[in-house]
Amino acid sequence: MSDASTTTRSVCIAGTGSYVPEQVLTNADLEKRVATTDEWIVTRTGIRERRIAAEDEFTSHLATNAANKALEQAELDPKDLQLIIVATITPDTLTPSTACYVQQNLGAFGSVAFDISAACSGFLYAMKIAKRLISDGAFDNALIIGAEKLSSFVNWDDRSTCVLFGDGAGAAVLKLREDDDDGEILATEMGTDGRQTRLLNIPGGGSACPITSENADQHLNTLAMLGKEVFKHAVLRMKQSAELVIERSDLKPADIDLVVPHQANLRIIDAIAERLDVPYDRVFTNLQKYGNTSAAAVAIALDEAHRSGRIPKGGHVVMVAFGAGLTWAAAAIKW
Repeated sequence: MSDASTTTRSVCIAGTGSYVPEQVLTNADLEKRVATTDEWIVTRTGIRERRIAAEDEFTSHLATNAANKALEQAELDPKDLQLIIVATITPDTLTPSTACYVQQNLGAFGSVAFDISAACSGFLYAMKIAKRLISDGAFDNALIIGAEKLSSFVNWDDRSTCVLFGDGAGAAVLKLREDDDDGEILATEMGTDGRQTRLLNIPGGGSACPITSENADQHLNTLAMLGKEVFKHAVLRMKQSAELVIERSDLKPADIDLVVPHQANLRIIDAIAERLDVPYDRVFTNLQKYGNTSAAAVAIALDEAHRSGRIPKGGHVVMVAFGAGLTWAAAAIKW
């Protein structure tokens, strides 16, 4: 789904922020828990460690911490914030939305707040939604957050999935762009293929399969994945969506200064870089530190790339993600 040609108001990213919990869970730690090894995990995924939230640290807490950093960088008082969108598949509660808790934590009571659920593509879905609402004149600014406490939804006895996921949050402040503002969002893209819902899901915990005393021991409310099938779809869809935003921005792969891909698996990232014909030194990765944090992954990566100076002045950035649904999304940004 592309941007309509009638969009007139330009939108930019005014600030970014991220937060990860203090507790580090290394591959060596997992070796003591399940039948796996550091070599096996690193060879197949590139992940060396991940962050795990405390029992009393919820998705809304992670989101709020990242949001405060983005608001500070954007020099925006929470009282002046107009829109909050939280992308998550691990909400504090089924209702109200995690965005409502974040609004309360920030004291941003003049804002509209809601969640979206698009798995690992959620942050870029939120970016497209917020960009359009600002472009259309409904709002002048927005806070978008990708936040997950995946450790609450992992089967720690399943070595094929428990090694992959971690907790964290990333955020960005979007606003109506003025002439001299950096971070212009040039193009966005998103898509869905609901025929592939079986490939990556949490089968229990919803209305289709409530958790009861009879099935509580079956781990139905934890992540389940068919990895090989997900890999094939991820590479194809991420390539296609990235190419679309590059084309719509009147750019070529050689113009891209940095690709910020979803941080799920190093093999997927390698395949995307190769298919986009972008040198690997222009691809940002941090999954070795955090694992797959779903909706938070590209948001955390963007913030780290932004704050570490990996994005040159006037440089072009392509963000691209893929997740359960199946969903995919991309964005092109000029800094």
